Amino acid sequence: MTLAAYLPALAGGLLLGVAVSLLLLVNGRIAGISGIFGRLLGGQQVGTGLVFVLGLVLGPLLVRGLHDLPQPTVNATWPTVLLAGLLVGFGTRLGSGCTSGHGILGVARGSRRSLAATAVFLLLGLATATLGGLLR
Repeated sequence: MTLAAYLPALAGGLLLGVAVSLLLLVNGRIAGISGIFGRLLGGQQVGTGLVFVLGLVLGPLLVRGLHDLPQPTVNATWPTVLLAGLLVGFGTRLGSGCTSGHGILGVARGSRRSLAATAVFLLLGLATATLGGLLR
C-alpha cells in the first residue's frame, strides 16, 4: 500500500486527538464516551454531552452522504445486539471507563490505570477475535 492509502486514517486520528485535547483543555473533561453518555443520562453537562453524542451519530451519516461507502451489515439479532450493548455498559462501569477514555486520553496522559485497562482491552479483543475465528 502507498502512503496515500493511510492518509484518511491519519487525518481521522489527528482530528480525534485534537478533539479530545480541546475538550480537556477547554472544559477540563476527559472524552470518554461512557462517562459523557452517563452524565448526559443523569442530567449533568447536558449541552456538552448532547453535542458530543449527536456528533457521534451524525458524523458517520455525514461522511457516508459525502462518500460512496459500503453498507455495513450486522449478522446478529436485536436481542443479541441489546445484550452486547448492556455488557459493554457493564464493562465500562467495571473498568472505570471505556476504550476511548482510557485508550486515547488516559494513555496520552500516562495514567497507569489507563495503560493497564488498554492492555486488557487489546488482549481480550485479540483473544475474542482469535476464538471467534476458530469457532467458524
